[in-house]
Amino acid sequence: MDGFAAVDFEFARQVLQRGIGALYVIAFLSTLNQFRPLLGENGMLPAPELLAWASTSKARRRMLRPTLFLRWGYTDRRLAALCWAGIVVGATLVAGLPQLAPPWVPMLCFLALWLGYMSVVSIGQTFYGFGWEMLLLEAGFLAAFLGSNDQPPPTGVIVLFWWLVFRLEFGAGMIKIRGGQEWRDLTALTYHHETQPMPGPLSRQAHLLPRWFHKGEVLGNHFAQLVVPWFIFTPILGLWVPGPWPAIVGAVAASLVIATQLWLVLTGNFAWLNWATIVIAFSAIGLPGIGAPSSAPVSDLPRVVDGMPTYWALATSLVVLLYVAISWPAARNLAARRQLMNASFNRWQLANAYGAFGTVTRRRVEYVVEGTESDDPDDVDWREYDFKGKPGAVHRIPRQWAPYHLRLDWLMWFLPLGRSLDDWFTAFLLKLLEADAATLRLLARDPFDGRRPRAVRVISYRYRFSTHDEFRRTKARWVRDDRRVLVRPLRLRR
Repeated sequence: MDGFAAVDFEFARQVLQRGIGALYVIAFLSTLNQFRPLLGENGMLPAPELLAWASTSKARRRMLRPTLFLRWGYTDRRLAALCWAGIVVGATLVAGLPQLAPPWVPMLCFLALWLGYMSVVSIGQTFYGFGWEMLLLEAGFLAAFLGSNDQPPPTGVIVLFWWLVFRLEFGAGMIKIRGGQEWRDLTALTYHHETQPMPGPLSRQAHLLPRWFHKGEVLGNHFAQLVVPWFIFTPILGLWVPGPWPAIVGAVAASLVIATQLWLVLTGNFAWLNWATIVIAFSAIGLPGIGAPSSAPVSDLPRVVDGMPTYWALATSLVVLLYVAISWPAARNLAARRQLMNASFNRWQLANAYGAFGTVTRRRVEYVVEGTESDDPDDVDWREYDFKGKPGAVHRIPRQWAPYHLRLDWLMWFLPLGRSLDDWFTAFLLKLLEADAATLRLLARDPFDGRRPRAVRVISYRYRFSTHDEFRRTKARWVRDDRRVLVRPLRLRR
């Protein structure tokens, strides 16, 4: 590092800009494919109804986070246009094209992604109530000030990315320590691989590892989240301490964060949470002489500060100062006894608090939705609707979906944890009775091939992974029992 310029972090900038751009492409693609049946004009929780409610008073408008749809109005076509625009802009950033222009060009691109996706999240209701939504928004905003290829990245912005890694990892670690007893007695991962929201293809193998290994996983998690994040900041000591050691320590700390996240990628499906953490952690990996910008000597550029245009150095410094000011609530939250998890302290969803899985569910309950074409409620011809990601058929291997986000499947995991069925789920069952084509495309298989069922019902099961012996006998990856009818047959009035 050299004053205003993080001269050794050009490679980190390339990873940040291109990686965050790629994550926005995935987020907008997920929205393009799922928003309309979930929240569109004819969705389960129609966004136009939320906007109509918010538009009746200033107080209600203030309750809604900033969204372009409040000014323009929502239509499915406008939503699709916004998504396609986000995909195109994100793809150009992945290709590195805006980064070839002056720094204000990639800045405008990232701010457009940030504002466009915030417009979606703000009206996404429960389907967009995940911590990685605000993480992507915050990362996109910070990426807007990383600059262009012909100049070094600003030191202050790189440090803000370290502060984001710290809040993300240390916040998650403190949530666990303050949460369930299972994190303190080292038994959490004895259950978590089996009961996590959406298992992956290797989750069963991870679950069946010895108990001592699971305890080691928890210890490793505590070390990676409670100890390692403090060393992310060590490269800044390079401003005063000669030699490579500050940068090496920071790079090792970042590598440990990345390794931990890769294990989570292998053993589960957490949308883009792990991939975003990996990308952001690269901000602490400084590689001297790697991809250094080829800028003219400072003596030839009188309006340059440490290789950056003066206006850009001043603008990014102002952003850093403002960000430090709004970070106080998040810093205070880390030390709070009643720590908030995945909380935003301002309308723009910047400088947020993060965390996940403060407690681990020990018993997996799945709601299986069935339909029939028979008018006889006692008929045995009930057929299951198959979801793309959540457990259903006991012989099916869970697929790897992350970083793509299956929103309906994730919400199905939360249902058994609540005291009552959510409104969206009732709307979902009605959509199945109507054989709504858009809703059926959210599923892996419609057992009626587009025909309307006469009735649907919901069966609750306990699911657990089969043991090695059980799998050898049955070839089933899941065992389900404790069957009970949760929702009796529903029919449409004729």
